[in-house]
Amino acid sequence: GSVYEISGNECCLSTGDLLKVVAVALQKVICEDTETGQTMELPPTFKGEQGYPVPARTQWVPSSQARPLQPPWAQPHCPTGLFQPAPAPGPYPTLRGLFLKGTGQRGLTLHQALGQWDRQPQPLLCPAIGPRALLLHPVYEVHATMHLRRDMVKIPSTLEVDVEDVTEAAQHIHFARPLLLSEVLGMEAALPALAEILEGPAGPAVFESAWVPRLRRGQRLQLHGRSHAWRVLASAPRSGRHFLLSSTYQGRFRQRPRQFKGVRELVAGLRPGRPLHVVVTQDCEGQGEDVPPLCTGDRLEARGLQGNGPGTRLLCHRHGGEEEEEGEGEELLLPLDLGGGFVEEACDSKKYGLAELLEQQPLPCEVRVVAPDPGLERDALGALPALRLEARLDQPFLVGSFCEEPEEGFEIPPRWLDLSLQLSEGPVHPPAPCTRRSRVEELTEAFYYRLLAQLPGSPAPPPPRPPKPAQAG
Repeated sequence: GSVYEISGNECCLSTGDLLKVVAVALQKVICEDTETGQTMELPPTFKGEQGYPVPARTQWVPSSQARPLQPPWAQPHCPTGLFQPAPAPGPYPTLRGLFLKGTGQRGLTLHQALGQWDRQPQPLLCPAIGPRALLLHPVYEVHATMHLRRDMVKIPSTLEVDVEDVTEAAQHIHFARPLLLSEVLGMEAALPALAEILEGPAGPAVFESAWVPRLRRGQRLQLHGRSHAWRVLASAPRSGRHFLLSSTYQGRFRQRPRQFKGVRELVAGLRPGRPLHVVVTQDCEGQGEDVPPLCTGDRLEARGLQGNGPGTRLLCHRHGGEEEEEGEGEELLLPLDLGGGFVEEACDSKKYGLAELLEQQPLPCEVRVVAPDPGLERDALGALPALRLEARLDQPFLVGSFCEEPEEGFEIPPRWLDLSLQLSEGPVHPPAPCTRRSRVEELTEAFYYRLLAQLPGSPAPPPPRPPKPAQAG
């Protein structure tokens, strides 16, 4: 066998490798001067065009009246881009009869000349190149397919390797081409199907789930089809954990009052046409006579912005007390750079499903799981004090299962968790496995921030810094 390199990737042809040649392409022609041994390269499209770089020619000086005024390689009997046989002082047979027989032209093109001999190059003349005899050495590229190779194998004809033609004996052999899981997304007509993993997922981990490490070479899968569920990206603010919730999640949510640090966050939390009711949670000093101080427990109703540019203010109504009559209270104009702390006054105690919640509440929003998913053996969301729903995702997923556990399915995102596999024949059972374990998938921290950066219009915050090591002493 031989080892060669293609586009920076090393490839090996070993003894016993079976190749199916599908095409042979001419890459270039090495043109050798028979007298000097110098070489030059001709492209496959060579036609002797004007301006093509050629070696310097020997000056032609007529010495008598019998000698023509033009050199023989410029005679009109041979167009400059064509080849004709040259006298062969060495062991080269002349091909004049072969060249001219049955042709209506005064020479042969490059491709015609290459087809006039069997392996043994012949001396030729070409006026476009020079006056001396030439030998043409074609360099081809062989295109072949191999078993379980995704890409076409390209082998230069200069590669020294011994091969044997086994076409007749190998008619029954089928070359299987590996597929990427992302390619299977577009092959719904071929699903459901059995598959065997040839190469597991590359790159950093995506899910913390126990089934992901089992996606390795040799593992047999059942692929059932596309999942019709959409996802919601979520985070637990205090624990630093991140999740992907499926629309099939059966837990129940209750809206959690939003918290705001400063007036600028209050402005960001306003919704068109809807006032925002908050309670002050941190005392805030005033700014002169125009901005009175805010005290813990003050109830504010943020109504909207007033003014433009640096003078923009947030219009708020401060309520006087529980028995406040209509028209009482105090109007405030708070500058955007004012600090303080605020919490939303929420009186909604209704329990929502995930789809219903997204209809009522724009994302992002903070919620709490008040009823875990009854279909999950352990719902990780039920123990969290708060959950921030950040964005809805419509990433395509495939439903799969392990052949040794056909009833327990999982949903895998091929564009995030791609792998190489080979489809195989055989029955797929059952047609629709249970995919409960994919209702809540915990994300790795690295993938969460990578995903967050890909969301449209979402300025991803940098990952939290690791804690500083404790200094001795």
